[in-house]
Amino acid sequence: MTDSTILDLFPSASASRFGRRQKRARGSRLPVTIVSGFLGAGKTTLVQRFLKTPEGRGTALVVNEFGSVGIDDALLRSSADEVTLLGNGCICCNTRSDLQIALRRLVADRDRGKIPHFGRVLIETSGLADLSPILQTFATDRALGGEFAIEVVLTVVDAVNGLRNLDKAPEARRQAILADRIVVSKTDVADAATTKKLIARLKALNPRAAIDTAVSGDIDPKVLIDSGEGPPIAPRTGFVAEASHSDGISSFVMRDDKPVDWPVFLRAVHTLIALRGPDLLRIKGLLNLAGSKGPVVFQAVQHLIHPPVELGEWPDKDRSTRLVFITRGVSEAQVRALFEACNALGYVSGE
Repeated sequence: MTDSTILDLFPSASASRFGRRQKRARGSRLPVTIVSGFLGAGKTTLVQRFLKTPEGRGTALVVNEFGSVGIDDALLRSSADEVTLLGNGCICCNTRSDLQIALRRLVADRDRGKIPHFGRVLIETSGLADLSPILQTFATDRALGGEFAIEVVLTVVDAVNGLRNLDKAPEARRQAILADRIVVSKTDVADAATTKKLIARLKALNPRAAIDTAVSGDIDPKVLIDSGEGPPIAPRTGFVAEASHSDGISSFVMRDDKPVDWPVFLRAVHTLIALRGPDLLRIKGLLNLAGSKGPVVFQAVQHLIHPPVELGEWPDKDRSTRLVFITRGVSEAQVRALFEACNALGYVSGE
């Protein structure tokens, strides 16, 4: 994606520089769908599409993010009847008890009429989550297992970075191994040979999982509610591995209350990618851009920048720019210094 492509203005009054603005029972136990996938795989896009389908109606959503500021839950909030954010940690680690409490509270609030009725729970995990402790929680907690039943464990794998992630990240391998279904995303921006090699690798890792492909989250919604294994919900176990996130992976948030100058911001991002692309596991957030009516959703994964999308309105009262960075060996101080230098040079050149 080039600067000129991004910066082209659209003539329609309803469009922005980024294009048209967007709006955004088995037995007595509640079925649960778990959507996992490594950082930047496209989980939120897939979930957004599902929630807008007839099959996705009546779904309560639990979103887990690895940073202290939630972005995904804000983007999904208008699509689901009830959204619960579990932030600042993975549900496979220090917030597993939070997941148990959140699920029980959802049912209690529904039964008391405090929230709309729902007949399904969808859990979107952090990109760094290890699924085995999560599955073990449902298998060993009798109260939880009596109320909820995992129907589908779906893992989204990025066709562009999937092979590299499987090689370097044990979390990505575990997510693929424990899935009932695997959805390969971003096949439109990956070459066919790479996609074919990735699918072969996934089949070797998990020969029992059905594998589908999706572009921009467009997939049969039944994939998220049918494990493909036919019979009723059965208890799941799965190997238990230590849920640790090493290799220098860290998360931090950059905020700015002032409107952001898009060309300067983009130049800073391009510079960061050129210098440390492979170590930028995820950049995701909302931008308050100068000249834009609504927030702009910005996402980047390693060397790939996703096309920005301007929303019709802010998802909450917070109008500040907030970007979540998940990096390997790249500190917050280094990133801030780069952005500050680009801002200073940008303002000077614009005078």
